[in-house]
Amino acid sequence: MTTMQPTGIPETARAALRRRVQGTVIAPGDPAYDQARRVWNGLIDKHPALILRCQHVADVQAGIAFAREWQLPLAVRGGGHNVAGFGTCDDGLVLDLAPLRRCVVEPAARLAHAEPGLTWRAFDQATTAHGLATPGGLVSSTGIAGFTLGGGLGWLSRLYGLACDNLVAAQVVTADGTVVETDATQEPELLWGLRGGGGNFGVVTRFTYRLHPLGPLYGGLVAYPAEAAPAVLQACQMIMDHAPDALSLLILFGDAPEGGPPIIGVAVCHVGPAEEAEQLLAPLRGLGTPLLRQLGPIPYGALQTMFDPLNPPGLYHYWRSGFLPHLDAVVQEIVVHYGTHRPTPLSMIHVHHLGGAIARVDPGASAFAHRADPYLYNILAIWTDPAAEERCLDWLRRCSEALQAHERGTYVNFMSGDGGERVRLAYGPHYERLVALKRRYDPTNLFRLNQNIRP
Repeated sequence: MTTMQPTGIPETARAALRRRVQGTVIAPGDPAYDQARRVWNGLIDKHPALILRCQHVADVQAGIAFAREWQLPLAVRGGGHNVAGFGTCDDGLVLDLAPLRRCVVEPAARLAHAEPGLTWRAFDQATTAHGLATPGGLVSSTGIAGFTLGGGLGWLSRLYGLACDNLVAAQVVTADGTVVETDATQEPELLWGLRGGGGNFGVVTRFTYRLHPLGPLYGGLVAYPAEAAPAVLQACQMIMDHAPDALSLLILFGDAPEGGPPIIGVAVCHVGPAEEAEQLLAPLRGLGTPLLRQLGPIPYGALQTMFDPLNPPGLYHYWRSGFLPHLDAVVQEIVVHYGTHRPTPLSMIHVHHLGGAIARVDPGASAFAHRADPYLYNILAIWTDPAAEERCLDWLRRCSEALQAHERGTYVNFMSGDGGERVRLAYGPHYERLVALKRRYDPTNLFRLNQNIRP
């Protein structure tokens, strides 16, 4: 008699999948299952029917075929950092791409060919060995795949564009199992959709990035007491209004390290000489003695890992974001109020400095829709005690409602599971073109565990 798993998948089918793939198939009850099902966001606690750790493109094809055959939800996991938890699912199949971690750098051509299981730490190590980089994640354990497909805002973006702007080619396994190569001449519409359209069109099994030479960098963090926030924001506004592309700021409201007081921090990246950076940051010197000042020449790898201590796995996260055309007095007042009245020490508000090369890309050149807006806010409700969830989400909702009147769309990579109208806002004026692309490559919406574009 054929035994059945609790999910309804026969043992014979599971055994057949194991024989077909080079990777590992993990099921409930296996010793590795409980760890394998976990993702970075501790709020996400799901129990897939099977987890397939892919070792080869053929494993991805086999997993897709298995999900279709058994009509299973299909989750695709790269780094597992997606805040909405789309890298796992209940009673479905997880394609775990973490074992696919090769990165081949062509220094002369300034290209990197990278597999989807790579984190930015591993990618940066491979490229900086040649004095090259591409705009990457602000937390080094973030996977390259989801980050790039959603847009990809990094320290180098004002100078060199988003990660998706530097994606020049890709290999994709589509919903019918076909392996498609896409670049500027082959299937160019698919490449257009991958540049900001999320994981809606298939599983990307190879990313090819344009690389840029790394010069001297100046950066780090300077922090002031929270009560200085209005003056700090005004100084930052003066800097950002006239900043060259080589300078990027990130304003953050949080707590000082090791249980310190509430702060407003300014994280800095400048590509160029330290003397030039110091001149550009002069408005901050009029604010008095900071609580913390860690600014100076810095290796790119250190800059890329600066926020790692704030982002360990297992914390509970819920985020909401929006693009802003300005940081006028009303917006600043909202940000200061909620940034200085946070529900937990871990919760934060970030204001990212955009513009530069991001804004100069033709709006129709990629699916990323929000190039004109110079700022992006992100409200990060973060907690460890389940009893704190209600007050964290209430704070996030109130702050978000206050800012929504001023925003123009939201960012795919900073969305928790909001769905609905906010998904349309994320893709903006490109939504209908993305729907047409979805109908071509995934007409049955197999790849629906994402900020979903319905065919």
